[in-house]
Amino acid sequence: MFSKDVCDKLENIIQGVVIEESQDTCTTVRNHLCSRYTTSATVKTAFESKQPVKKDQAQYLQQLAIASGLMLPAIPSEWAYLTRGGESSVYLNVGNRSVIKLNDAIYYATWLEYFNSLLIHNLLFPNTSYTLIGFMIIEDVLYAVLEQPFIISSETADIQAIKELLEFNGFRNTKRQDYFNEQFGLILEDMHDENVILQQGSLFFIDTVFYITAQPGDNLKIC
Repeated sequence: MFSKDVCDKLENIIQGVVIEESQDTCTTVRNHLCSRYTTSATVKTAFESKQPVKKDQAQYLQQLAIASGLMLPAIPSEWAYLTRGGESSVYLNVGNRSVIKLNDAIYYATWLEYFNSLLIHNLLFPNTSYTLIGFMIIEDVLYAVLEQPFIISSETADIQAIKELLEFNGFRNTKRQDYFNEQFGLILEDMHDENVILQQGSLFFIDTVFYITAQPGDNLKIC
């Protein structure tokens, strides 16, 4: 189960509170978005209606990246292309034994939702946390450029083991590989054996998609 510290930080993310104590780039960019835009619950049927907001946020992030020196001009030559997943193009950063992921937040109605999801992942799964390197424009589309530890394994994660670990931490299986945490109103989707890696008996969650269903101001069941 979650510690009190994790519960408090989760509440702040969900409520749209600016997080002062963290200095990592993911949190800093998310704080900028929170200062300008309102955090809201995810309503998947409203994706299309939120496109103007997402476009405005993309323009704001581009301006912020340029001002902060976070805009990357091109894909560095030392990044070796590996694959294209559902939401990311993945490159191997050989020197740092990490992977680089280019993500255009396609699974999210807004960029703020995307960065909230990143922060929740980093909080719950610190052994595979994302580091925001910067941003890139490819064919007029904004991409976040993220670095993540490269987890190597020849083993396949067991779906039942994934389910048991998530349920122990309050995520109830709703359908197939989708989960819901009632305490925080969080949806966690697509936790199959390609998004979770087994290494020496431990599960590593490498690709997560979190959606916040609670509205700011809701009384959450804090630890």
